[in-house]
Amino acid sequence: MPVEPRSLRYFAAVAQQRSFARAAEELGIAAPALSRAVRALESELGVVLLRRTTRSVTLTDTGSALLADIKPALEDLDAATRRARRAAAPTRSVRLAVKADADGGLLDDVLAATAAEPGSEPVAVKLCAWGEHADLIRKGEVDAALVYDPYDRRGLDTETIFTEPRVAALPADHPLASSGSVTLAALNIPVESLDREAERVFDTHQAADLAQLLTLIALGGTVTTVLASSIATRYPRPAISYVPIADAPPASLTIAWHQNAHSTAVAALVRGAVAAGAEKRLSHAGP
Repeated sequence: MPVEPRSLRYFAAVAQQRSFARAAEELGIAAPALSRAVRALESELGVVLLRRTTRSVTLTDTGSALLADIKPALEDLDAATRRARRAAAPTRSVRLAVKADADGGLLDDVLAATAAEPGSEPVAVKLCAWGEHADLIRKGEVDAALVYDPYDRRGLDTETIFTEPRVAALPADHPLASSGSVTLAALNIPVESLDREAERVFDTHQAADLAQLLTLIALGGTVTTVLASSIATRYPRPAISYVPIADAPPASLTIAWHQNAHSTAVAALVRGAVAAGAEKRLSHAGP
């Protein structure tokens, strides 16, 4: 007989909190009832999952293995529940995650193209931080995301909608600022680190957003970074030189959505994003 998901959820809460009292508070039930439920699960499985003392709760090897196995399933169940609740909401919408200033300049075009697609619904934009997009989709907090490669694609379907060159953002008085182009070697950036370079610079200099980072670069000194060329187009600064990187692979903007999504509205959003990307490619190609 299959184990009840509730019993597994109870066990997972105790295992992660390492405390029956804290887990009971998180779950909104009494600690004695939680303890009985976990003991019943152990009895049902015929294994010992937790070592209990008066001062601590620790996992057995079997408990650790079970927790590792059930966490993704419980997260998927929670995500499915969130998606179902949104689908049943009186006011329907599709939630799209976007990192501010990391949409390739396409967000407005994506929204307009989606609105023209059959089966579309209003799109609610959720601004997110670096690296959050994929987890937000997997947790069911958003339906899709505009996100630059690379990212964790587990459980997601994706479509590349636009590629663009990368540029080095340099202080205007930098020795390479007047160059027609630069190389990754000249910037001292290994190609395998390229995709994480902007994130590294944000973290190193504790910049909260792009505006702060560009201000730091404009002030001169040693702060430089690599950005998609669309950012350079949208944020010209007299004190910053945006220099093409001759040997950098292009930045790829994608739309990602959950692989189990069956919503016609999500499909309309994906079609709208692909159409917006195609239109931008045509405009860049020229006559």
